Amino acid sequence: MLRPFCFIAAITLGGVAHADPSGVIRVVDGDTFKVAGTTVRLHAIDAPETDQMCGDANSPAWACGAWVRTEAIALFEGRTARCTARDTDRYGRIVAKCSVDGRDAGEVLVSLGLAFAYREYGMDYDLAEKGAAVNGRGLHATGVMSPAAFRSAQRAQARPEASPGSGAKTVTVNKDSPAKKNGLPNMINPNCRIKGNISRSGERIYHVPGQEFYTRTQISVTKGERWFCSEADARAAGWRKARN
Repeated sequence: MLRPFCFIAAITLGGVAHADPSGVIRVVDGDTFKVAGTTVRLHAIDAPETDQMCGDANSPAWACGAWVRTEAIALFEGRTARCTARDTDRYGRIVAKCSVDGRDAGEVLVSLGLAFAYREYGMDYDLAEKGAAVNGRGLHATGVMSPAAFRSAQRAQARPEASPGSGAKTVTVNKDSPAKKNGLPNMINPNCRIKGNISRSGERIYHVPGQEFYTRTQISVTKGERWFCSEADARAAGWRKARN
């Protein structure tokens, strides 16, 4: 998930030309969609890289980038977006604000703690991020390096002579706070003990503590597996209880 470090515009005889894509969404990652086949980078938000891991001293490392993509798919995949182009980035992607059923998709992602306000490119979602942080939603419920800092660290590893950029952002929530107990994504929430496993045939099965295969069942977030806080939640999400 490359980020625009500067914007370039497509110039025509009449000035700057931008398309306003509308159509069915295919989620690429937490801040990039394909809209009717056109790649759209959502304006002024920044989501974790797909391979990014998160965590801090109070929570284990977990695949936050893959989780964000899965959540974005659940929210927007297959729905219809109406986008208003704002620019074209250096990679040729349209930078746009997109509306889905009358709601700003960028604001939804930031409000749920699935992405950060990218203030370098606009203050549109500053308050939405602050609300998510105060309430410990999504990424704000555990330690997380900002996507920009993560990318900078990756560049530094690729070029040892370059020093990593500043701007690392780690959110640490007091381990006794309601956000820490209840706001964590289910797959790492210590209060969520039910294991949602996907079989080789693709069947979604959940295991509860005490069942025969509970202990040996491993959860792979990148495969779409997850934890549930209750059997009712698991059934509502389309999973069935294991027979053993």
